[in-house]
Amino acid sequence: MTDFTELVDLAAERLGGAVLAANDEFFAPKENLLKAGEAVWIEGKYTDVGKWMDGWETRRRREPGHDWCLVRLGLPGVLRGVIVDTSHFRGNYPEACSLETCSAAGHPTPEELSRDDVVWTEVLPRVTLQGNAKNPFPIERDAGRVTHLRFRIYPDGGVARLRVHGEVVPDWARLARFGVEVDLASVENGGLVIAASDMFFGSRHSLIVPGPPHGMHDGWETRRRRGPGHDWALVKLGTRGAVHRIEVDTSHFKGNAPGSCSIEVCDTADLLPQAGADWREVLPRTPLRPHTLHRFDDVIETGPFTHARLNIHPDGGVARLRLFGRPVDSANPEESAR
Repeated sequence: MTDFTELVDLAAERLGGAVLAANDEFFAPKENLLKAGEAVWIEGKYTDVGKWMDGWETRRRREPGHDWCLVRLGLPGVLRGVIVDTSHFRGNYPEACSLETCSAAGHPTPEELSRDDVVWTEVLPRVTLQGNAKNPFPIERDAGRVTHLRFRIYPDGGVARLRVHGEVVPDWARLARFGVEVDLASVENGGLVIAASDMFFGSRHSLIVPGPPHGMHDGWETRRRRGPGHDWALVKLGTRGAVHRIEVDTSHFKGNAPGSCSIEVCDTADLLPQAGADWREVLPRTPLRPHTLHRFDDVIETGPFTHARLNIHPDGGVARLRLFGRPVDSANPEESAR
C-alpha cells in the first residue's frame, strides 16, 4: 500500500497502546495522545492551570532541552509512517519533533527502557511541525520489529494525537508453541482488510479488530445499494494458513444487516490478488440474521489460503469477521495444517 495511513495504527489505545511516561504534562495529560477519536475544541473551557486542551501539552520551557514521552505499541510491528496531529494547537505547538524506536521483550518499565543496554534507533530525524494540522511523515528507515517509541518534541508545547501506522509482526513462534487455533484474519495476528467495495457508514478495518463490537458505529457498513450486485471486503490473512471455522457477527446491526453472505478464499503471493487468482468458496451464500453472532464450524476446504473475500448480499453492516485456523509451514503444509 502506498498510503501508510491505510495500515494499522500500532499504537492505538484499543489495541493495547499506552503512553508509559512523559517528562512533563503540566497543561494536558499524555494519555490524550492515543485517544481513538479526533481532538476536540471546547470554547471557554479552562482548568485550574489554564486552557483545557484535548492533547498532551507541556509547560513553557525556560531552560535548554526538550520534552519527550515513551509509548508502548499495542501491537509490535514495522513502522511505515506517523501522523503528528497538532489540531487546535495554534500558538502552543512544538516547533519540531523526532522519533526513536526499540524492541524490548516483556513489559519493561520506563526506568528499564532508559538503561544503557536498550538500543534506540532514530527512525524519524528532527522535522518541522505545522500548527493546527495533521503532519504526515513516512518512515523510510526500517528498524525491524519494534515494541516501543520515544517521541521527542522541540522545545515544548502541545500535540493532540499521535498515530503510528505500520505492519503488525506477530510472534508466530510463540503462538505455535501453544498449538491452538488462532484468528488468522485478526489485526492482532497481522491480518489486514486491504480493500472494500464501499464503506460509507463504517470502516472496513473494524471487521478484524479484537474484542466484541461496541455499537453499530464499530463495524463495516455500506450504503444502501439501489442497483444490481453486492458489496464485499477483501482480507489478507496474517500468515498463510488453514481455516477450520468462521464467525460472521452482525451484532448491533438490527435493521441494516445483510440478507446473506458468502466467503471465498485464495492462495497467492500477491498483496492484492490478481484477476486470475483461483478463488474457492468455503462458505456458500448463507442467510444472515440481524444482531447475531453466526458460527460456521464445517468449513470444507481448509487451505492453505492467504486471502479471504467476504461477500454480503446486497449491502448492509457486519461488525466482525473471524477466520479461525492454524498457520501453515510452507515446508510441510500438511503437517502444520492439522
